[in-house]
Amino acid sequence: MKKSILFVDDEPFVLEAIRRMLRSKQDDWEMAFATGGPEALAWMEDRAFDVVVSDMLMPGMNGSRFLREVMERSPDTIRFILSGHSDPELVYQSIGVTHQYLAKPCSVRDLVSAVERACAIRELLRKRDLRELMSRIQTIPSLPDLYARVVEELKSPDPSVHRVGDIISRDLGMSAKVLQLVNSAFFGLPRTVHSPAQAVALLGIDIVKSLVLMVQVFSRMDGPGVTGFSLDNLWTHSMRVAHVSLGIARQAEGGKRDRDDAFMAGLFHDLGKLLLMARLPDRYEEALRLMETEHRSCLEAERAVLGGTHEEVGAYLLGLWGFADPVVEAAAFHHRPGECRCRQFSALTAVHAANVLVNEFAAPGGGAGHARDLDSGYLAEAGVAERLPEWRRICETIMRLDVNRLVEDNGEKEGGGG
Repeated sequence: MKKSILFVDDEPFVLEAIRRMLRSKQDDWEMAFATGGPEALAWMEDRAFDVVVSDMLMPGMNGSRFLREVMERSPDTIRFILSGHSDPELVYQSIGVTHQYLAKPCSVRDLVSAVERACAIRELLRKRDLRELMSRIQTIPSLPDLYARVVEELKSPDPSVHRVGDIISRDLGMSAKVLQLVNSAFFGLPRTVHSPAQAVALLGIDIVKSLVLMVQVFSRMDGPGVTGFSLDNLWTHSMRVAHVSLGIARQAEGGKRDRDDAFMAGLFHDLGKLLLMARLPDRYEEALRLMETEHRSCLEAERAVLGGTHEEVGAYLLGLWGFADPVVEAAAFHHRPGECRCRQFSALTAVHAANVLVNEFAAPGGGAGHARDLDSGYLAEAGVAERLPEWRRICETIMRLDVNRLVEDNGEKEGGGG
């Protein structure tokens, strides 16, 4: 089935250039072209679009206003900005409503790759109401005390980049958002950043202050939470899995990119749990009860109650926000790596093993060697099954460290890539 893509730009010659550039995609995409927001919205009254790609600076209705309308009217549509304008005010306006930002000039390869990847990401989460819910997300709620601390620090007379970075590094929601932004074309950095603390240092205190206090890219978790779900425990588990994944990638002699991907994938592998808890607390609490009363696995209980799993939800949002494919893949398959087509060592391999081993060591009588959830067949196909004893030793070392020390170590060197 063809994917439907809508391009919006107030310059007809730009639209014509895009039409010519993408002539080779006519068999795969149904493309429409509009010379402004009002015309594009009229198009959308009659048909649904999988992806919208809009210019930023347009008369009457700029790209930010247009994409906000798209988000309200068609939340299932993936939203891109394609622009050569870097006016900070316009950029800040569009952050909340834009999934990804592409900078002009944009090559045909990069444009096609971004759109096709966005269309593929939609297949990760097949339940439409969950897709719409996730596509509306502008911020991931943060722990109230950490949110208050970062705001207090930024409002102080002499805010510290180090202190702000340390606070952000202790919260999954803030970490995900700051890494999404720092690695986007909004800021055009020449390399990928994997450490939240490093991201804050590179952006600088003035930009971070504007993003947090003016644009409000972070938000505070409200409500009583979910019975049986601890955000502190989720953060601790995620930090441990990130560092064990990094250790496994090092042991496998992966390059810096492989190690960085393993660390970030470990950090965000359970992001979907945070999203479900924050956005659907009653239904997620019901899923937790089902796990306890009927002894179902977390994936079985989530699918029974929600129609989707934390793997799918987390991978979908990470993909929408432009995180690297290995990070998205690890989030999507970390409980069931055998369903992934890749059979080589990757961030998924490291995160799957790290997640199982951290849970094993955290359980009563931990470290007894009963990693029942480990997919031994997948590890054998990847050619790494014999390394499990070494990975168990890596996990044992990490589990002995205070989790606050892990945060400090991560802040000292980007992504722990070393």
